[in-house]
Amino acid sequence: MSLTFEIQPAANPASEKERAAKLVDPGFGRIFTDHMAIVRYNQAKGWHGARVESRANFPLDPAAAVLHYAQEIFEGLKAYKRDDGGVNLFRPDANAKRFWNSAERLAMAPLPEPVFIEAVEQLVHIDRAWIPGGEGSLYLRPFMIASEVFLGVKPSAEYIFAVIALAGRLLFQGRTCARVDLGVGELHARRDRRHRRRQMRRQLRREPARAGRGHRSRLDQVVFLDAVERRYIEELGGMNVFFVFDDGSLLTPPLGTILRASPAIRSSRSRRIPARACARRPTRSTSGALMPPAAS
Repeated sequence: MSLTFEIQPAANPASEKERAAKLVDPGFGRIFTDHMAIVRYNQAKGWHGARVESRANFPLDPAAAVLHYAQEIFEGLKAYKRDDGGVNLFRPDANAKRFWNSAERLAMAPLPEPVFIEAVEQLVHIDRAWIPGGEGSLYLRPFMIASEVFLGVKPSAEYIFAVIALAGRLLFQGRTCARVDLGVGELHARRDRRHRRRQMRRQLRREPARAGRGHRSRLDQVVFLDAVERRYIEELGGMNVFFVFDDGSLLTPPLGTILRASPAIRSSRSRRIPARACARRPTRSTSGALMPPAAS
């Protein structure tokens, strides 16, 4: 399935001077572009009304399903400016597939992959002037919310899919690529909610002061361990993780559980990696375990 996007350029986009001033130091998460892509769904029409228009607020009824039942999913990917003036996207088809899987898991209307990719490409095309040079990129946030107006126990019958974009540089401002502070999460497991709740109750009873240390220490990412033995590295909170050792070997945790790795990472040998065995070039850790900083 594919849709033709109607293009409605913003009536009052940022001027070149205004845009240049904002791109001097955009940081991350604050400087949004002029436009957004949007597609709507209802059970009668399916996906329809695809367009790119001026970025604006959504009119939402107070009884919109997303506000009460949290039917919402999102993805994140980037567009990079090439030296020759072109623009690159990195594997948007993988994001589209994961978005489809997320929708099915939350009983939402799955969005066809071609529509996802077209929405992303159309937004990048119209707002490409917002892509910073150097280490900057255009961060794209595709998301879907349940928009049907009702209160009741059932999946929504109406959805809004949208893509917004922001200009930014490094996610961890003030850090180099060689330094991201990681903490081993002892309270939470991503794959087993029941186990996570049990572990949280136990640790809060034993060490209530220590349980909150991760928040106070301002770590960049949490390293999640396996949900069974609580010994082996599963993943980082917002990205895949791999380990490069002095002898050139590359190791990853078992793949295909939560986040899927790129083909280059999948080709490496995958095995279980004990958290406390990785003590080379350490960074801070809430649990006392030492972690190498290499992360994808």
